[in-house]
Amino acid sequence: MTNLEVIFPEIFLTLSIFVVLMVGVFLKNTYSLVNKICVLIIICTGFLIFYSNETLEKIFLDSFIRDKFSNFVKILILISSLFVLFASQNFIRDMKISKFEYPILVLLSILGMFFMVSSNDLILFYLGLELQSLALYILASIDRNNIKSTESGMKYFVLSALSSGLLLYGCSLLYGFTGSTNFDVIQMELNSDNIGALFSIVFILVGLAFKVSAVPFHMWTPDVYEGSPTSVTNFFAVVPKIAGIAVIIRFMDIPFKNILSEWQLIVIFLSIASMILGAVAAIGQQNIKRLLAYSSIGHIGYVLAGIATGQQSGYASSLVYLVIYVVMNIGAFSCLYLLKFNGSYTEKINDLAGISKSKPILAFSFLIIFFSLAGIPPLGGFFAKFYVFISVIESELYTLAVVGLVTTVISAFYYLKVIKIIYFDEEQTKLDQIKNLQTSSIIFISCLLLISYFIYPSVLNNIIEPIFMN
Repeated sequence: MTNLEVIFPEIFLTLSIFVVLMVGVFLKNTYSLVNKICVLIIICTGFLIFYSNETLEKIFLDSFIRDKFSNFVKILILISSLFVLFASQNFIRDMKISKFEYPILVLLSILGMFFMVSSNDLILFYLGLELQSLALYILASIDRNNIKSTESGMKYFVLSALSSGLLLYGCSLLYGFTGSTNFDVIQMELNSDNIGALFSIVFILVGLAFKVSAVPFHMWTPDVYEGSPTSVTNFFAVVPKIAGIAVIIRFMDIPFKNILSEWQLIVIFLSIASMILGAVAAIGQQNIKRLLAYSSIGHIGYVLAGIATGQQSGYASSLVYLVIYVVMNIGAFSCLYLLKFNGSYTEKINDLAGISKSKPILAFSFLIIFFSLAGIPPLGGFFAKFYVFISVIESELYTLAVVGLVTTVISAFYYLKVIKIIYFDEEQTKLDQIKNLQTSSIIFISCLLLISYFIYPSVLNNIIEPIFMN
């Protein structure tokens, strides 16, 4: 087992979870300690991946793959999780959901995502997916004293179980008609004449579309986002999306590589439907978490537009978009941790009215982040959309590009509506003064990255494009 170092980060993460679980069980009131240990584990795992060899290697009968793509996505998952844990620490204490299991469940879901991202086999992929999902079910309903949290956890569990069943059925069909669960073998066996295997693609894409909240499999997203504690919603909005998009890219780039024309139309439909619904459905929302839920559906539509090209440049543009999307969403949800009225956190958009006068720095942060989400130049969100549209136009998918541009304009309305409420409406509620250095620092970092991105807009492209070079 000389090549066991390929899976060393996963081994380290697994053993660390066992150890920190014992610490949490045998010591009382240990949320703060367990959270610090989990943050340290995430940092150490990141270093293990960063300093590992990036040459392509496959182990366990070629079922587990380590390459530049998987390493990049894993580091993005770890950094995102780290920022979410940092930003939400005070919120979790205030909401009295500071159970020691919380950061451990985050680690368990990360471990599942790692196996998903590195899977080169249907069985390993599904095991990773279920490990991630089981942890997320519990996280969604972790606030047991809140009926909304319990309801959101149940909704997510039932609908996710249904989508997992469809995905598993698709995987079993794919195995039945190709004779293998290995991605490389499936790629060789899969062609346009294999009708049964092509049928399985629909079920697999349905399951994956549910995991990333693509329309029409988005129905759980607004309810789960609103009902779950904001810290959990923050995690849901960012980290599982990274793993889900990475898996879709992996499927399209390896097992389904030779049948582009068969799956391209499905992904184009998912992309267009997500962009349209994300642009229209958010307009009438009064809850900012529901607004961000529909916003995330729309943004997934743009990410899928890059994947729909079926080209390496399109996959790279989708990954660039995903990185900028992560920065924007971490910043947006971090701002919500500072919205407190009479000792309780508020989620109503109308409660933001006139906060530019009492909280000018927070108001300016909302301005930067929401302008970036709307794709207004010269902020990072503009370049994210720009690179995706360029790759879509180069692939001659003009209808997709036009729909993307139109929905960008429509979605700008509800982002600007929030900014209008913040800056031009009369102040109705006096928000509490919150001194939270960790959250404020993360908001500052997010805004700084979004503002300064235009100085060197090709920085992410230079990092990501070599990942897809064969």
